[in-house]
Amino acid sequence: MKPVQIGVIGTGSISSLHLDAYKNNPNAIIYAVCDLNEERARAAAEKYGAEKVYTDYHELLADSGIDAVSICTWNNTHAEISIAAVQAGKHVLVEKPLCRTVEEALQVQRAVEDSGKILQIGFVRRYDANAQMLKSLTESGEFGEIYYAKATAFRRLGNPGGWFADIERSGGGPLIDIGVHVIDLCWYMMGRPKPVSVSANTYRKLGNRSNVEHLSFYKAADYDASKNTVEDMGNALIRFENGASLAVEASFTIHAKDNESFVKLYGDKGGMEIDPEVVIVTEKNNTIINSYPQTDHKGFHFESAFQNEINHFIDNVTNGTKPISPVEDGVEIMKILCGIYESAASGSEVKL
Repeated sequence: MKPVQIGVIGTGSISSLHLDAYKNNPNAIIYAVCDLNEERARAAAEKYGAEKVYTDYHELLADSGIDAVSICTWNNTHAEISIAAVQAGKHVLVEKPLCRTVEEALQVQRAVEDSGKILQIGFVRRYDANAQMLKSLTESGEFGEIYYAKATAFRRLGNPGGWFADIERSGGGPLIDIGVHVIDLCWYMMGRPKPVSVSANTYRKLGNRSNVEHLSFYKAADYDASKNTVEDMGNALIRFENGASLAVEASFTIHAKDNESFVKLYGDKGGMEIDPEVVIVTEKNNTIINSYPQTDHKGFHFESAFQNEINHFIDNVTNGTKPISPVEDGVEIMKILCGIYESAASGSEVKL
């Protein structure tokens, strides 16, 4: 089997997870890297043994030695690079979110369909081993009809600054950055029902709180605290065509005693908690039973989930199979995210 030759576009912080996973996959070769910052690109190439270094993604895409690309750039470039990549005959793994707007998402979808190439979206939570285990139980009917889910992704302090805090490049704040993970995970577990409406709020009360001392937090590769045009936190109630609903909240900064992350889903035969620890709730012989599956990790494990995601991408490219996080799912998630921001801005429910 000929190894898949990979080009990685964008060598900021998230790219290391892609590069590490490609390095660990025997059927992948890290062939080229690209970044506007040439020094950073060359450092990545040296670390991972990439043959080529580019500062212009168009030049990378013109390289016939590349079979597939990972796109690890600012959100406002995801759509244009994805479209250019599939039109150049490359398969694509694009970081979440797919883009910033529904219009962009539909343009990407059309380009993918016209090209016949694979586009896989980096909804990494789907690829966690625990998530896949629970998904198989869901599909076997263990929980019955899942009619309600709720999720929280709270950072008490953690505005990454840089492009994450610039709405023109990011498209939004914690809802589109970390909230998207739990929104997608719940929607995926619920069977991907059609979203029909959103009622949401966003708040800008605290700013980036870069003045806080004695606590470290995640920062963008090009951290800059001088600009912040995104929300501190937001919440939303999402309704689906089948009558199910999802309540979600996410923050970069909030006056909470600690970070908080949980994902819970409820069905008519049982329930599950995914974060912070997997728990299965069932009822047998008139008794409620909480079960704790014996797996390698009690909760989400970032590194192994990324490895699974990259392995899945390489398998899809090699075998011509469809990813479990295809472009059409990215379109639906963008409808939800854009609906959230529209509802918050208008102060009223938005029909999708």
